[in-house]
Amino acid sequence: MTLWALEIEYDGTPFMGWQRQKHGLAIQQVIEEAAARIRGGGEVTEAISAGRTDAGVHALAMIVQIELPDFTPFRIREAMNFHLKPHPIAVLRCGLAPEGWNARFSALARSYRYVILNRPQPPTLEINRVWHMKAKLDEQAMHEAAQLLLGHHDFSSFRASACQAKSPMRTLDFCSVRREGEKVILETRARSFLHHQVRNMVGSLKMVGEGHWPKAKITDILAARSRPAAGQTAPAEGLYFTGVEYDPPLELS
Repeated sequence: MTLWALEIEYDGTPFMGWQRQKHGLAIQQVIEEAAARIRGGGEVTEAISAGRTDAGVHALAMIVQIELPDFTPFRIREAMNFHLKPHPIAVLRCGLAPEGWNARFSALARSYRYVILNRPQPPTLEINRVWHMKAKLDEQAMHEAAQLLLGHHDFSSFRASACQAKSPMRTLDFCSVRREGEKVILETRARSFLHHQVRNMVGSLKMVGEGHWPKAKITDILAARSRPAAGQTAPAEGLYFTGVEYDPPLELS
């Protein structure tokens, strides 16, 4: 067997998240079972991902490592997608993993997107894929407030109470907020994020966008180092894992 790197896309709606659970279906479980069928059955080997998304969170380009036969990339991709049916998971590209590479620990940066549908009417075609907000948001104020999050900070105010990270210190490399028609979109990048960090950032920036908080409030929230100081946790359905960076880049097809 050979270690492969898979780039996968999934709709997180029907899953309990990436990680295997005692109760409920997880993306990791579906990937591992599909790979086991390709290998002809037998022991299930662990699939390791670049990020461990929560229940309801989606991915556009998650990277996963798993052992599979020494087939061509085309055969691996086609076989995996066949055995992943009917689940909303697809292998977009794949390639042999470099020697010594690890999908999680070799990652230099991870990127997320959060999508808010900002209109009076509820979503119809994008149910479970956006956070619907009726009140008009000031995306420029949100963007300016987001710049206060850049750099190396103690993000205790933006971490979940159940976060198991040893340190709340993180370095946010990029964070932008823009409007595209009826959607307000946040994009952010860091080497790693705390549990619920992006969703809690969005919940706080939303308060700025609604005019309830001044932009400078974000600095006060960081300084407080206390979860109650920040805004609500934005719903999972608006969050997308959009990519991961490695050096050298993976060769996928």
